[in-house]
Amino acid sequence: MRELNEKRRVNILDTNREKGKGIMQHAPQVLIVDDEPHILKTMGICFEDLGYQITTCSDPLQAMDLIGTKPFDLAFVDLKMSPIDGMRILEAILEKTPQTTVIIITAHGSIESAVEAIKKGAYHYLQKPFDYEELQIFTRKVLEYHNLKKEVVELREKVHDLILPGNIITRHPKMREMVELAERVAETNLSVLIEGESGTGKELFAQLIHQKSERSQKSFVKVNCAAIPENLLESELFGHVKGAFTGAVKDRKGRFEIAHNATIFLDEIAEMTPGLQAKLLRILQQGEYEKLGENISRKVDVRVIAATNRNLEEAIKEGVFREDLFYRLNAVRIKLLPLRERPEDILPLIQFFIQKYAKAERVKISPEALKIMQRYRWSGNVRELENVMQRAVLLAKKGQIDLNDLPEEVRAATEHPGQPISLEEMERLHIKKILQLAPDLSEAARLLGIDPATLWRKRKKYSL
Repeated sequence: MRELNEKRRVNILDTNREKGKGIMQHAPQVLIVDDEPHILKTMGICFEDLGYQITTCSDPLQAMDLIGTKPFDLAFVDLKMSPIDGMRILEAILEKTPQTTVIIITAHGSIESAVEAIKKGAYHYLQKPFDYEELQIFTRKVLEYHNLKKEVVELREKVHDLILPGNIITRHPKMREMVELAERVAETNLSVLIEGESGTGKELFAQLIHQKSERSQKSFVKVNCAAIPENLLESELFGHVKGAFTGAVKDRKGRFEIAHNATIFLDEIAEMTPGLQAKLLRILQQGEYEKLGENISRKVDVRVIAATNRNLEEAIKEGVFREDLFYRLNAVRIKLLPLRERPEDILPLIQFFIQKYAKAERVKISPEALKIMQRYRWSGNVRELENVMQRAVLLAKKGQIDLNDLPEEVRAATEHPGQPISLEEMERLHIKKILQLAPDLSEAARLLGIDPATLWRKRKKYSL
């Protein structure tokens, strides 16, 4: 009778005793169900060494009573037991505590049954006999998967709480500081310079400043200085009169005139020619400009927000950007971090884009796909992430984004073209690969053997 009681007993480790061995207050809770005492003992010692809180049970019937009594993170369940088997216990766990990650313990001859358990909801299987060290490595990976799954679920519920003013999503302290700075400067008429790589959200910050300003009821006029041909940009900004040049058949308002008493956002400000920079400086200093083909000075009251993905100090040294214009624009400077420097923002952004593009459908992302996306360096920053998520949501089957729904460059961080490519395309692919590997743009330029300005031009050329 004593042996029977010993076999049926539930061995729950004394948590107070374990705290003395260095286990943290929030140590992972692990349930082990197996009718072989030596398996329970081996696995218990193994997980104890990892700092986990262990509950072991040698009786499957009593294990059924345990399920739901505490929030287990992981459950290791033997497949072949009596009077009920591991499949029944798996079903009970998935029904009562679906947040628990279940691993099936199986002997060599029952792999097919273990695979069937995975189809029914188990995460993986553990085959007997197992090596002590390999078991620890395996369990750490399972726990990593479990934590990712848990984080996905938690963030899915509270992603809206992470949306800051201006639809900006970030958990990074530095980026949150930049949002607060943007809100404070919005109340003034100071010009603002926003710096950051392509895709980091410079336009979102500019819109936030406009929306929080006294000019919010007026127009928010956007100009991409890099997208307009050099010979047309002056007319686009300042307007022209009839006959100013061939094809000028009537007077035309410029963007500054349209933005009178409002806000103008000049993106890629470094693309302006020195002549246009001088005219912009005149507006900032004196609030005056002249239309193309006209000698009459016009007054304008406009809030200027400029943005660039270039290092303007380097551009000044190269003689392509005016120092006096830089200091005039730089009344307030907002620096945005690339996504690779704020990895904690990747998951909330993923959840936000899932909700944006899935609309009424309920789509989730698998922990495996999430892990790959967190490792990817996102040289195109948030814009690239959004494009990837829009594609992934479209391709997702059965409401889940899996690895195969991600682009090849995200899955492998490299590209393997299946046919001969041009030298130009090879250069693009190589630069993209180096950008993924290098910690910053300066190091990328060094690895490529080119100066930062050349790298900037090539990134612009290849849209990297």
